[in-house]
Amino acid sequence: MPSEARLLIRRYYVYAGIYTLAASIIWGINTLFLLDAGLSIAEVFFANSAFSVGTMLFEIPTGVVADTLGRRISFLLSLAVLAATTLLYVWLSSLGAGVVLFSLVSILMGLGFTFYSGAMEAWLVDGAQGLGFEGGFDQVFSRGQLVSGAAMLTGTVGGGLLGQIDLAIPYLLRGALLVVLFVLAFRGMHDIGFERRRVPVRQVPSEASAIARNGIRFGWNHRSLRLMMVGTALQSGFLFWGWYAWQPYFLELLEDDAVWVAGVVAALLSVSMMVGNSIVEVVTRWCGRRTTLLLWAGGIFSLGMIGVGVVDAFLPALLLLLLAGIALGVQMPVRQAYVHEIVPTEQRATVVSFDSMISGGGGVVAQASLGELAERRGYSAGYIIGGAATLIAVPLLWLVRRHQDSEDFFEGTHAGPESACAIEGLPSIASVDSQVPAEVG
Repeated sequence: MPSEARLLIRRYYVYAGIYTLAASIIWGINTLFLLDAGLSIAEVFFANSAFSVGTMLFEIPTGVVADTLGRRISFLLSLAVLAATTLLYVWLSSLGAGVVLFSLVSILMGLGFTFYSGAMEAWLVDGAQGLGFEGGFDQVFSRGQLVSGAAMLTGTVGGGLLGQIDLAIPYLLRGALLVVLFVLAFRGMHDIGFERRRVPVRQVPSEASAIARNGIRFGWNHRSLRLMMVGTALQSGFLFWGWYAWQPYFLELLEDDAVWVAGVVAALLSVSMMVGNSIVEVVTRWCGRRTTLLLWAGGIFSLGMIGVGVVDAFLPALLLLLLAGIALGVQMPVRQAYVHEIVPTEQRATVVSFDSMISGGGGVVAQASLGELAERRGYSAGYIIGGAATLIAVPLLWLVRRHQDSEDFFEGTHAGPESACAIEGLPSIASVDSQVPAEVG
C-alpha cells in the first residue's frame, strides 16, 4: 500500500476515534439525563425521535455540501453544530425546559449528524483510492470500528463515572472534545480524489433535487441496495430505541439507580461490538460472501434483542444484549463496504446520505411507537415486539444474496458455489485465491 494512503487511513482512524469518544460519553447516561431533566419515558423517546426527524430533513441538503463544497467542509460543520447543540442540552436542563425545546435541539443535533454521515466515509474511500489503495475496504472499516469501539469503551465508562457526580459533566466534556477535533481536522483533513465545485445559493434547491434523484437512481433503484435499505431501516429504527431503553431498563432489573452501572454496561456493549469487528477480519479469510455474514448477524441480533425482553433478570438480559452487540459489530463494517463497493465515486456521499435518511425514517416511527409502548406496558414489551419486527430484515437479506451481485463477494473471491460459505454451516469453500484484502496500517 502507498505510504500516503496508509497515512490517510490512519488519520481516518484518529478522527473516527475522537468523534466516537466525544459522542459516546453521553450514550450511557443520555436517557437518565433526560429523565432527570423532568421528561417522562414517552417524552424522552419523543425527543430522541426528533433527532431522527432531523436526519430525515437534512440528509439531502447536507449531501449538497458534501458533494459540492467537499467532505472536509461537511465534517467541520458537523463538529461545530454538534458542539453547540450539546451545550444547549445542558442549558435547557438547567432551565427545566420541556419536551418541545429538547425536541427542537434534537432536530438540530440531527442536522449535525447529517453533515457527518456519508461525508467521512466518502472522504476515506475517495482519498485512499486516489492515493493508490486498491484493496477492499472490509478490513479498513472493521479496524475503524475497532478503533471506534475502543473509544466507545473509554467514553461510556468515563461518562458513567462522571455522570455519577453530575449528569451534565459528560455533555460539557463532549462539547470540549468536539472543539479539539475541529482544530485537528481543520489543519490535517484535505479532500483527495474528489473535485470540489462551488454552487451559488440560488442553485442549492436544484442541487438538492438532483442529489435526491441520484439517491433514488443509484440507491433506491438498485434492487440489492433497496432491499438492504428497507432491512436496515427496520433494524436501525429499533436500535435507535433499544440503545437508549436499556439504560433505565437494566437499572430497573438490577433494582438500583447507580449511574455508573449504566456506564459499565455501555462499555461492555462496546467490547462486544469490538469482538464482532474482530470476527470480520478472521472470517473474511475463508468466507466468500458478505451476505453470509449479514444473514447470520441479522438473525442473531434479532433473537438477542427479543431475549432481552423475555428474560426478567439482569445478568441474562446483559448477556443477550452483548450477544446482539457482537452481531451488530459484524454487520456494520460488512454492510459499509458492500454499499461503497456498489455506489460510483461521484454519488457515494449522496447514496450513503440517502441510506441514512431511510434509516432515520425507521428511527422516527420506532422511537415514538416503542416509547409509548414502554410507558404503557414496560420496556420488556418494547424489546420483544421491536426485536421481532427486525426479523423481517432476514428474508430481505436473503433476496439480496440471491441477486448474486459481484460486490457480494469479498476481495479476491469470485462468483460461484465453490467460493461462497453455505448458510447451512460455514465453511463450505475449498480454496479461494488471495482472499485477504491488502493490509492496512
